[in-house]
Amino acid sequence: MATAANSVAHPTLISADPFVPASEQKGLHNRWHPDIPAFATVKPGQVFNIECVDWTGAQIGNNDTSDDIRDVDLSRVHNLSGPVAVEGAEPGDCLVVDILDVRPFDKMPWGYTGIFELENGGGLFAREFKSRAAKAIWDFKGVYATSRHIPGVRFAGVSHPGLIGTAPSAELLATWNKREGALIDAHINSVPPVAFGPLADGAYVGQDIPNDVRAKIYREGARTIPGREHGGNCDIKNLSRGSRCYFPVFVKGANLSVGDLHFSQGDVKMSFCGAIEMAGIITFSTSIIKGGVEKFALKQPIFLPSPVDPMYSAKLVFEGISVDYHGDGTQYNMDATVAYKQAALNAITYLMKIGYTREQAYLLLSAAPVESHIGAIVDSPNACVTLALPLGIFEHDILPKEEGLKKLDFGQCAVRSDGVL
Repeated sequence: MATAANSVAHPTLISADPFVPASEQKGLHNRWHPDIPAFATVKPGQVFNIECVDWTGAQIGNNDTSDDIRDVDLSRVHNLSGPVAVEGAEPGDCLVVDILDVRPFDKMPWGYTGIFELENGGGLFAREFKSRAAKAIWDFKGVYATSRHIPGVRFAGVSHPGLIGTAPSAELLATWNKREGALIDAHINSVPPVAFGPLADGAYVGQDIPNDVRAKIYREGARTIPGREHGGNCDIKNLSRGSRCYFPVFVKGANLSVGDLHFSQGDVKMSFCGAIEMAGIITFSTSIIKGGVEKFALKQPIFLPSPVDPMYSAKLVFEGISVDYHGDGTQYNMDATVAYKQAALNAITYLMKIGYTREQAYLLLSAAPVESHIGAIVDSPNACVTLALPLGIFEHDILPKEEGLKKLDFGQCAVRSDGVL
């Protein structure tokens, strides 16, 4: 991992304090809107640093209860640094973004993974587990992460931005709000919600702009929770040092924003806070390909992954198929989501045999460099999905043995102060 000294030569265009609420800082915003002006401007080829708060904007603390996860205000996430305009970028161009480094702040060498409440965020197993808040704090030492809340594991992280994208045009923003609004209307009583529409409460743009413009942004701005055509919250773990990203440009200057930095994450984000969330610094360089949207049929971003990846060759692989994981035997037709849930549930149940609680196992599979693949998606009725758990992250042997698995005591992760799980 790069040291702070490696970044001194490059200007920091946006500064952030990881311990100060995001709503009190300049150069941050938590909605997508074309009228949010660029906070800084760069020339193509310029190398620069951007500082980012964690995605909740300092709502989560380094402590031993999950009350802050339980009470988190999701109207105020994700807190993005930017926008940064790139000179010469025009609608229809392709903005090329090279990620040169991603690292935590020296003054905040820790992060967290959280299970969110069913009624406030949810996650992959929100309904099945009737999720209640839990979390793990992870301490960083170089490239490695350990946790007092999930003992017995240590692994190398691939630090990356969970959220990065260009600004939408007015037309694209209207398209998002229309199609997502229709989905919300069709599932009005869904818990957790199927989508989050524009919401003025909690909206923030840390710039001096006219009141009428601010009101419009807060009224119309798209929430940052899902990924969309411009990039956004895609949580791709291999967008780390050495990655190159190709983004469609929708407004003059492209207006690039970034945030939601992760120290580590598996291939598939599992809990709602499904990574090791951190505050930190990201280093970029950009260039422009004129007319790139047409040249590359660029409907969404495309990426070159990082050449840096943890070297965990030995893995224990869990399989899932499109059969209901509640135990009632319901057969689904080629449903890869059901198959992945079954694979993940199989891994969680196995880890519980070793001594981890269900909450610890859920958090671990969210944070560790777990690999997931679709094995087969043509053999009706069962899609086959696999989840590969690296053996090298454990300080103890977890392989199946004739005499069975040795169950150890790993305590519990941070839970609510009222003890509700």
